[in-house]
Amino acid sequence: MIIAANLKTNLTRHETASYIEEVNRCALASKQDVLVFPAISSLDSFDTKVEVGTQNAYPTQKGAFTGEIGLEQLDEFGIKIILIGHSERRHVLGESQEFIAQKFRYFKSQGFKIVYCVGEPKAKREAGKAEMMEYIAAQYAGIDTEYENLIIAYEPVWAIGTGLTPTLEDIEDIHAELKKKSSAPLLYGGSVKVNNIKDVLSVKNVDGVLVGSAALYAEHFCTMIQYADEIESNN
Repeated sequence: MIIAANLKTNLTRHETASYIEEVNRCALASKQDVLVFPAISSLDSFDTKVEVGTQNAYPTQKGAFTGEIGLEQLDEFGIKIILIGHSERRHVLGESQEFIAQKFRYFKSQGFKIVYCVGEPKAKREAGKAEMMEYIAAQYAGIDTEYENLIIAYEPVWAIGTGLTPTLEDIEDIHAELKKKSSAPLLYGGSVKVNNIKDVLSVKNVDGVLVGSAALYAEHFCTMIQYADEIESNN
């Protein structure tokens, strides 16, 4: 399974280095693929089993893009994995599907592992399954769903950081629908916590999780990794 942490705009550079060191000890004892996406200012070269990725980058080698980083900066640290399409980039920072697809094409051309995020706001979920799936389907526009280094993360927008989660039946249902769109590993993200991760990881077609605020403490994230090992060993 894939156990991923999106640290968002949290932890200093020093705190991130300590965090990754602690998580690496857990990862070395685990069979899971462990990914960590630190804040941009905390990117560095980490000699670990943990795969360190970037939360964002501009689709360019370098250039006049104030406030952004490009391939040149990522290459300095040997980073070859990127998060694209996260709901906060879409809904808070206003990234369009066209621009998201442009990012995808660029980083695909560079051979990056791409964790591509899709999901729906509460109003779309409440409008019914057909409208919700139509909304999510539009997020696949311009995306190569057969890309060999693709990982898809389903994140119901209304569940992120709210403590709310869909029922396990809801997660199983939408993951079954999304598996029809791509055979890529499919993660669940949206208020995943230590006390519900076992149930989430046990759902059919859930190949791992993308964890936000609940992963900010290395000890908690390590517990999630250990739970994933327990589930796999019992299956």
